[in-house]
Amino acid sequence: MVEHNIIKKPEHAELEKSKSHIVVEIIDYMPNSVVIKTIIKKSTGNISVMSFDSGEGLTERITPFDTFAQVIEGQAEIVIDKTSHLLYTGQAIIIPAHSPSCIKANGRFKMISTVIKSGYE
Repeated sequence: MVEHNIIKKPEHAELEKSKSHIVVEIIDYMPNSVVIKTIIKKSTGNISVMSFDSGEGLTERITPFDTFAQVIEGQAEIVIDKTSHLLYTGQAIIIPAHSPSCIKANGRFKMISTVIKSGYE
């Protein structure tokens, strides 16, 4: 798995408030890329929607906060502490703080990532 491109959409382009959205349509796939769009960014956490092209992913990392990852289209392989978890549309998992994890795209998929920072001060 090679991270070719990680594309972050501009932060000023957050979703319009008080308007309904079709979450899976918020972001598109881009060839050989992982695309990340921030939905909400606050000092206490953030919510992002991500699209992964087939064969792409995020390399192993350790974060200081729990991360709630929910697949909204396709299937994802999320590896936590060297244990692989295959998630399908509608499924979610909590990646514990301080645990090594990576995300692999065996096929195209989209997910929502929610990080809550409060409680870890």
